Amino acid sequence: MRIQRLDAHEQGDLVDSLHEAYVSAYAVDDQGPPISSARFGRSMRVGHPGRRAEAWVVVEDGVVVGGYALSLPLHHNVHTASLFPLAVRPERQGRGLGSALFEHAVRRVRAEGRKLLVVETAATGSGARFAIAHGMTESLREARRTLDLRKVDWEALERMRPPADGYRLERWIGPTPPELLPDLATVMNGMNDAPRDGDFEDENYTVEHLREREESMAAVGETGYTMIARRDSDGAPAGYTRIVVEGDGSDGWGHQADTTVLKEHRGHRLGLLLKLANLFWLREREPLVERIITWNAISNSHMLAINEAMGFELFDEWTLRRLDVQA
Repeated sequence: MRIQRLDAHEQGDLVDSLHEAYVSAYAVDDQGPPISSARFGRSMRVGHPGRRAEAWVVVEDGVVVGGYALSLPLHHNVHTASLFPLAVRPERQGRGLGSALFEHAVRRVRAEGRKLLVVETAATGSGARFAIAHGMTESLREARRTLDLRKVDWEALERMRPPADGYRLERWIGPTPPELLPDLATVMNGMNDAPRDGDFEDENYTVEHLREREESMAAVGETGYTMIARRDSDGAPAGYTRIVVEGDGSDGWGHQADTTVLKEHRGHRLGLLLKLANLFWLREREPLVERIITWNAISNSHMLAINEAMGFELFDEWTLRRLDVQA
């Protein structure tokens, strides 16, 4: 067995094959929407904004039978590395390939001078058992919830919509216009008080960081439906929400991304207002989307209450797991 590094520029077929391995392996524990091949390929080749990526695979008879990828932060939390995916095709499991890939990943993390390896797995199932067997401990429990738009009582949701007293809503489709990036950075930095592992530093969302992120979404065919709230008196950005649709929406899924309200603007039910207004807007624009899926830390009681009031139902639970890898 030989573990080889993917060349981001010359081995696109291998990246596609790694995506196939990921889809088939993760389908055992994950019944949610898989990451699109376009998004997956970009994250393997380019990495996420503010991060560097590297991917490694095992090839047998010209076919990728397993592999993994690391995401390495470049500006904040540079003591960490994230592992996603680590996948072995189901028909090739039980031969020690997964363990060999994991041990290789740990060596790479150490070689990069990182001290903490993190990974998300379903709370139960083969991924959880594998992580526990390799010494990873639970850090943060998360829940995924879904809202079935085919069953929604839209009149009831309309009655739930709070008044926008003292605030106005502003919205756009696709990449954030350049003149709005500073406001988006302001509200996104408000997410640093969300529940997280204690070993993680605050993220500093800069205009440049967000510009890269917006360009990344467009490059893989993702469309963002974004809405921000502004205070009427001075136009100050107060909060925002976003739903992302992949491709033409024909897979039926919409992805509820971040929602946050800055501390000084809380108490006006802006979170609920933003999410409801954005959902009604999405319904008008994306008729093929049938379900919305969202992630929340189970300790985030406020956002969970909003989601449950809107009709989101528990889909499954996931766990952020960690391994200290200091030499």
